[in-house]
Amino acid sequence: MSRKKTLSRKKKIALLVGAAVAIGGTAVAMTGTSQASVACDGLVTALQNNEKFIAGQRANPDAQSEARIANREAVIEEIKRKQAASGCEVGGGGGEAAPPAEQPPAEGQPPADPPAEEQPPAEEQPPADDQGGNDQGGDQGAVGEVVCAGSTVTLSGEGGAPAASSSQFPVGTTLKVTNLDNSKSTTVKVTSVSGSCALLNNAAFEQVREPGKFLIRKARIERVG
Repeated sequence: MSRKKTLSRKKKIALLVGAAVAIGGTAVAMTGTSQASVACDGLVTALQNNEKFIAGQRANPDAQSEARIANREAVIEEIKRKQAASGCEVGGGGGEAAPPAEQPPAEGQPPADPPAEEQPPAEEQPPADDQGGNDQGGDQGAVGEVVCAGSTVTLSGEGGAPAASSSQFPVGTTLKVTNLDNSKSTTVKVTSVSGSCALLNNAAFEQVREPGKFLIRKARIERVG
């Protein structure tokens, strides 16, 4: 009886050892398959990334695109050779390719413009008629509100220092009168009342008049300050 029991135990041990070896072999085979699958997926991802890069260069070419495309095509051929050597499906497999990295501007090309709303507004330029005239005629370069549009300007015949009289502005108001026919201007104070928007005395009129003329038909009158 003891002999039979001993043989029975040995057989059981042998069976257990064989089963363990078989399970171990299966585990190794499964691990190898899993690693191969990961490698194949990685090669497919690399292949797709390079293909997307080439497509982007062809869609928006620049001076260096041809060289970049040739380089990436060589990389793709190398990937396909690795796929074949690893037993992967050449040119296929699985796994979604990561989006291509944003490409910097081509050498020598300026960066893309910012959105229109980020552009600083252009500096507003005053109208041509509001540009200051030359400094002849006592003008001090003052710029003010244009008043009495279309009014003509003549002289009052009064003497004294350059001054003006007005029907619309009180004494002490500063007016700038520009003769647009010769671009001469003068800036004077209102010292008296008259029947015109601006009436220049003799000294002020001499600063802006055209020789032989006693009327400024094209005048710009500005209230300064």
